[in-house]
Amino acid sequence: MASTRHPLPDWLGPAAAVARWTVHSNLLVSLAATGAATTTSVLVDAPLDPLALFVVFAATLFVYGADRVTDADADAANLPARASFARRHGRRLLAAGVVLYAAAVALAATRDVPHVEFVALPVVAVAVYSGLRAKRVFLVKNLLVGAAWAAVPLGVGAYAHQLGDPHVWLLAGWTGAVITVAAVVFDVKDVDGDAAAGIRTVPVVYDPATARRAAAAANVVLAAAVAVLVAASVLPARFLVLLALHAYVAAYVPFATPDRSALFYGLVVDGEHVALAVLAVALDAGGFL
Repeated sequence: MASTRHPLPDWLGPAAAVARWTVHSNLLVSLAATGAATTTSVLVDAPLDPLALFVVFAATLFVYGADRVTDADADAANLPARASFARRHGRRLLAAGVVLYAAAVALAATRDVPHVEFVALPVVAVAVYSGLRAKRVFLVKNLLVGAAWAAVPLGVGAYAHQLGDPHVWLLAGWTGAVITVAAVVFDVKDVDGDAAAGIRTVPVVYDPATARRAAAAANVVLAAAVAVLVAASVLPARFLVLLALHAYVAAYVPFATPDRSALFYGLVVDGEHVALAVLAVALDAGGFL
């Protein structure tokens, strides 16, 4: 269970309250998924279409909203504040997510979006992740989360008629891999509750320190893979901007301990793709990509 050994200064109280609402309501993680779509659009030279970004945002809000409601009891052991928030506001937020997701599906259908079947993936994700309780199988939870996020670049590629572009597929694989690493780090905060619930995560099966070392090593391997692919001209030089995310991950992994607050994980870890998207858009606007 997260402790209060890392309290925030009193003067940050109002800002912390807003931050907690942003994290617990799944607004930030939905913006992060939208950020992944934005980064993909910039790197593969696809148009930044508002509808495509809205579909990603709405689908993520729906998926995470459903997970928060179905897992409120399990979260009580790990994150009592988030579980309490879900009990008070979760169903209303899930309803908003359903409405936005339905609107996104309707808009995609009326616009004759290519490969519109991609918008059905969130329903499949909810069914497998929450309905079938796949998260209890070792590493399956992490891989499922990574695979769901890998669908974001593929969806952008499909929407832009660029699904045949190998850069889109490489970016999808990279996104899935870095999210899998982030999911392992995220499990550190839940180690006590997951152990009690019989959920076999990397920090539970081994320990939080081993999970951090594994995440740090995987992060280095992925960064090296990006550098090698660019050096071999498999990826354009603009893909080197992805190394900024690996530097970001390397900076936060050592601090990912069970006693960190939910804000650390919700803002810092979940915020990595927001930060990368802002950087990519800024560099592209400045003519550096």
